[in-house]
Amino acid sequence: MNIPQRAVAVGIGAALLQALMLIAFAWPAVHTAPRDLPVAVAGPGAAQVAERLAQRSPGAIEPRTVADEAAARTALTEREVYGAILTGAQPPRVLVASGASPLVAQQLTQLAQQLSGAPAATAVEDVVPADPDDPRGAGFGAMVLPLVMSGIAAGVLLSLLVPAASARIAGVFTFAVAGGLLSMAIAQGWLSVLPGAYAELAAVAGLVSFAVAGAVAGLATAIGRAGIGIAALTMLLVGNPFSAAASAPELLPQPWSAIGQALPPGAAVSLLRSVAFFDGAGAGGPLLVLLVWAGAALALLGVGVVRERKVEPEPERAVLQPA
Repeated sequence: MNIPQRAVAVGIGAALLQALMLIAFAWPAVHTAPRDLPVAVAGPGAAQVAERLAQRSPGAIEPRTVADEAAARTALTEREVYGAILTGAQPPRVLVASGASPLVAQQLTQLAQQLSGAPAATAVEDVVPADPDDPRGAGFGAMVLPLVMSGIAAGVLLSLLVPAASARIAGVFTFAVAGGLLSMAIAQGWLSVLPGAYAELAAVAGLVSFAVAGAVAGLATAIGRAGIGIAALTMLLVGNPFSAAASAPELLPQPWSAIGQALPPGAAVSLLRSVAFFDGAGAGGPLLVLLVWAGAALALLGVGVVRERKVEPEPERAVLQPA
């Protein structure tokens, strides 16, 4: 292939990548809608409201009848549901948790108003509010892409500039610690988009950084430079658009929602929400996902260390010269 042909091929490849990125980032936003969104219903009219919800939007809302208001609040703070409708008063009261998703809280408020037929009178209580400096969650949603991009960049640089696998491991650890501390210092101290304990959030950000950078560096170590492209494109074109950072996993189409939560960006979003707004409730699943990715990255880098030791030249032995 001569130089002009190569230039045309690169241009076509770049255009295809552009189209793929457009689909990856725009398609989830266009198809955002409730899908089996868990909502608690309590009070004397709970059964009737649950039936109306199921009939009004089949497959959109998953009503869960609970004993009373206390049970509804517990389900909300434990991240078992996204909201609650309390019957018995006219119009019914609504409990939401904008810390879990400001978009879902807004949608549930609108739904309850439609059911009651009295929009202005519906009482809404935000049980787990978003950060007051980021009430719509815009800052939180915008925070995820830089975490992913910086992790990809760190993995790429380590893969290209650091030849030894053992040194790459040290580089990934260094990036994770420094990146976690610095990113949360900015998110909490300057931008103020996350409440909660700084040390815990920094640990989460560090684990995310390790998982992303380690995946890139680990695959590059195991299979060569092709691993950089595989890991980077997976994190950027699948993990980030389907992370549900600006919405919620239940608003994305399946199976992409489940795939997104099985990748580091989606797990990072869920874990950060759990730690920042819910005192760790619901953190087990996303934490396990990130630990598995981090462990896989270490294993791949470890393969590189073993491989390097096998090809190390043996030290030359001194040859005795006759006197």
